[in-house]
Amino acid sequence: MSDCSALRQQILDLCAAVPPLDEAAGRAAAARQDTLTKPLGSLGSLEKLSVRLAEISGNPRPRLEHKVVFTLAGDHGVVAEGVSAYPQSVTPQMVANFLAGGAAINVISRHVGARVVIADVGVVNDIPGDTSQLRQMRVARGTADMALGPAMTADEMWQAVAAGIKLVEMEAAQGLDIGATGEMGIGNTTPATAILSVFSGEDPLTITGPGTGLSADGVSRKVEVIRRALAVNQPDPKEPWEVLRKVGGLEIAGLTGVILGCAARRVPCVVDGFISTSAALIALHACPRVQGYLLAGHRSTEPGHDKMLELLGLQPILSLNMRLGEGTGAALSFSVLEAAAKILDEMATFGDAGVDEKL
Repeated sequence: MSDCSALRQQILDLCAAVPPLDEAAGRAAAARQDTLTKPLGSLGSLEKLSVRLAEISGNPRPRLEHKVVFTLAGDHGVVAEGVSAYPQSVTPQMVANFLAGGAAINVISRHVGARVVIADVGVVNDIPGDTSQLRQMRVARGTADMALGPAMTADEMWQAVAAGIKLVEMEAAQGLDIGATGEMGIGNTTPATAILSVFSGEDPLTITGPGTGLSADGVSRKVEVIRRALAVNQPDPKEPWEVLRKVGGLEIAGLTGVILGCAARRVPCVVDGFISTSAALIALHACPRVQGYLLAGHRSTEPGHDKMLELLGLQPILSLNMRLGEGTGAALSFSVLEAAAKILDEMATFGDAGVDEKL
């Protein structure tokens, strides 16, 4: 068996091993919620989130002490088609900013007490500055131009997915109660839109946004490029791995691996914005049981994000008109999720507090 075939089989075996949600733990959590010192259901979505966390973890009183944001970086050959407002040089520059602790994801992660894992899965140029904290998992120096043919070879795709799974394994060894997906890669809204178009059947015209700030003419050009990529590659929604290989990205493949790795370990995975959610679509279609392990950190202002969340069956925790990526919205939602878990675990019951219950 070739290395590529072996990796593929390992990943397919991991998909098959994703366990069902623990309904008994969920029922126990819901029962406890009904005994806490509050009117029934008065904490709304916080109660539902705590029950979901219990179902995912298998613990009726889950705790979120070890929080990790996985921010993966990769470049895209399709930028040669003029689909981005920024040059590709920004990708390694921003990765350097992450490593120096100066980006929004660093600030928010410090605020919520989360670790940030920065990984290079497919950046074209070398990362400047101190890279001692960088997870070097580069599969290739960017993808090919998907408007001309497949973005990745099968070997590249499986390696990138495996890299994401490996990152989860590494962090689990240090403690991992909840994960979040984040990314960096100039031009990556183009493959994310292509992935959405394949699974939704929507014409790119209705779901393509400006990304980092394209003009109206730029958006029109981006639509045409996505249509061309779909016509050239003919991705089949019934073959999610082929969709990923043909019109995806290395960091999107890596994030797919992160999601699968979390689910296999009963770890909730909070998806961030448009690009991260495209990885969740791949993971869902490759492994439907993953759906129960996904939480949507926020609603992005990218035009297609609502459609993505609809296809995933997820309601966003936050809606703050954000569209940065990096994992920022997902990380910010950790505060809400941790509050939900703490209410379930720490709040007194009517019996504990000596408070009379409803007549």
